[in-house]
Amino acid sequence: MHAWEAIQKTLEMVENRICEEIPIEELADAAALSVFYYQRLFSRLVKKPVREYIKMRRLARACDALRNTSARILDIALGHGFGSHEVFTKAFKEAYSMTPTEYRESDVRLNNFEKPDLLLNYTMIDIGVPLISDGLVLEINRVTLDAPITFIGVDGYVAIDGIFPHGEATGIDEPGEIWRNFHESLSKIPGIIPGRRIGVGYHGNAPEGCFPYFAGAETDPETTSENFKTWTLPAAEYIVCRFEAEDFETLVSTALYKVFNYMRMWQNKKGLKHGSFGAEIYYDQLEEEQGYVYMETWALWLES
Repeated sequence: MHAWEAIQKTLEMVENRICEEIPIEELADAAALSVFYYQRLFSRLVKKPVREYIKMRRLARACDALRNTSARILDIALGHGFGSHEVFTKAFKEAYSMTPTEYRESDVRLNNFEKPDLLLNYTMIDIGVPLISDGLVLEINRVTLDAPITFIGVDGYVAIDGIFPHGEATGIDEPGEIWRNFHESLSKIPGIIPGRRIGVGYHGNAPEGCFPYFAGAETDPETTSENFKTWTLPAAEYIVCRFEAEDFETLVSTALYKVFNYMRMWQNKKGLKHGSFGAEIYYDQLEEEQGYVYMETWALWLES
């Protein structure tokens, strides 16, 4: 068994028993490691100490309960391994800069610490060869875009610390808030045509510690508007990663975070440069009725 496989095994144990008190000795024993080496290896691979990781995953699960159930906050706290309302509220506010009550009364999305899929850190695939791991299906291809595609929508700024590293940062999902603004403005945006929708983070003028992010829909290149922004995906060679998930919520959160991290590793291993923007493209006609949905990440193919 590889070292990462031993740690992944214990990640699954944690997930299955997230509300229980699991002795570190039991996790170390499952990984066939001493407590000292288990904690050391866990921290190196997961980027968090064991106890801190368990707390962050409990908070992530509690977020779901706050949003999707009417259970009392005290019951949610106790049911997710927190000893009291006060302990839960303090941990929640430290992670998300708001209390559980404030979150429940708002409609913001939050970034959570996701359960890592360590296999993705140690598996390189070739162009056109699908990879299936932990419910994620992805395939990378080299695509030539012969003509630019223009999009119209809205933009805003995203704090770098609030989103990187993907799947590890906690706080308000600022790209999600920009998407919410887009959907709320949809009826007023001129020139939208059926087809692709895009979310793109790019280099540009932004406050220190932030980057611009655009969310929009495909439009005719001649479309202009004083109230909305246009952004053009240029004709070029691209690395396109198509990936699938069982539902849209998983697609734009857990799956997207995993793909972002995997593609960064993949490009580095291939000796490819990172361009001035990264785009997520999805389509009006998603295939959720068939049991899955998909989207794509697009990055410029830039050789060193």
